[in-house]
Amino acid sequence: MKRVAIGLATAALALALGTVAAVSASKKEEAALAAARTQGMAEAPAVAQAAGIACQVTDARMVGKTRDPKTKTETSFYEIDCDRGVGFVLQAPSGGVKPTAFSCIEANSPQPDGKPPSLPCKLPGNANPLVDLAPLLTKAGLNCTPDAARGIGQTSKNTFLEVSCQGGSGYVLQVDAPANPDGSAVANDCLVFDASDGNIKCTLRDAAYRLAVVDRYAAAANNGCAVKDRRYIGMSQAGSIYYEAACQDGKGYIYKVDKGQLSQTTSCEKAMALLGGCTLTDAKEAQTAQAGLYSNLSRKAGFDCQVSKYAPFPSPPGKDVVELACGNRPDGAVGVFTTKAETTQVVDCARAPIVGYRCSFSKPEASFKAVTADLRKMGKNECEVSAVRVMGKTASGTTYLETACADGLKGYILEYRSEPLTPVNAVGCAFSKDCALPGNK
Repeated sequence: MKRVAIGLATAALALALGTVAAVSASKKEEAALAAARTQGMAEAPAVAQAAGIACQVTDARMVGKTRDPKTKTETSFYEIDCDRGVGFVLQAPSGGVKPTAFSCIEANSPQPDGKPPSLPCKLPGNANPLVDLAPLLTKAGLNCTPDAARGIGQTSKNTFLEVSCQGGSGYVLQVDAPANPDGSAVANDCLVFDASDGNIKCTLRDAAYRLAVVDRYAAAANNGCAVKDRRYIGMSQAGSIYYEAACQDGKGYIYKVDKGQLSQTTSCEKAMALLGGCTLTDAKEAQTAQAGLYSNLSRKAGFDCQVSKYAPFPSPPGKDVVELACGNRPDGAVGVFTTKAETTQVVDCARAPIVGYRCSFSKPEASFKAVTADLRKMGKNECEVSAVRVMGKTASGTTYLETACADGLKGYILEYRSEPLTPVNAVGCAFSKDCALPGNK
């Protein structure tokens, strides 16, 4: 969210109302209160409509009037309760000036000097403004049960409220001015403003309190992380929020959160390209350790690779799929690692597209010898492979790979099973109209 410079109208409200005599609900003044509500119901609905409030007024009270000795302008103040959404305090100057509306959240907020609010909402229907926030919170896409809220200020078009939610989250809620329940509502995490030097700040809770939500996501990830330190990373353009957790055992994770729920967990050794990676843990040390682990796993799978760098692919459940660059050989590979040795395989970059992946660290031609060896297995001994092309899958799930030969003669179509990667058939391009590589047409 861009920083918003706002003139804090809340302070102006406090000054304007400094001399207003509030109507007390004590027993001695019950008659005065009844008269104030009668007058309020007679006058306030029209004032609310003029202020742009889109609700049916179900209760109202006349609060009082002030008179500016210089301008001779008289200002009337009303409190209204709406049939839905928040209640309001209305400030209605004489002379046809458009009235101003302040939600009960704003009216109930302490004054800028910390003193109690000069004109809090007192009607029975406005007794719990936090509950009345529900339509705006829903409109903003928040799953939030508020435990506190305060007014930040207003511009000519927007109202800014801070909302603290049970569980630790906090948000700056930007709604219309006045704050109608059917108007726009946008929520931005308070952690965004903690790292900003703008004039909007969250003060209901401190940043440490809000960051405690990371512990909940760590528990949901169920990866054994006893959280030692926490960091808010930022928000993606798609609206996902990212947090980093450093664990007591030295490991670390980045948690992706969508609509308040954990949607993805990435260990720090695999988060090199994710929003700048981890900063709370020694990511380089973790990456070195992970490279050693992948070297051992590759060796056990029959591919001797001293992993110099790696990059994870989006992996299906139960699999860890990574591209591997090797320091001891030019041909890289894609490792498909599982908890079972029989389902783990490392596939060179020439044949990796057969199992659905493409290499970026290594060129496929460095692995053509492996495809040549597959032709030999199929009895095709005269072709040294010079190019390959994945043609597509069959109805039975096997994959066709076209090969070209270095001598310029027509190549072959190899048919593969993918798990484990195994050649099952070879047909010469001389007998197929589907070959397309140079020399095979």
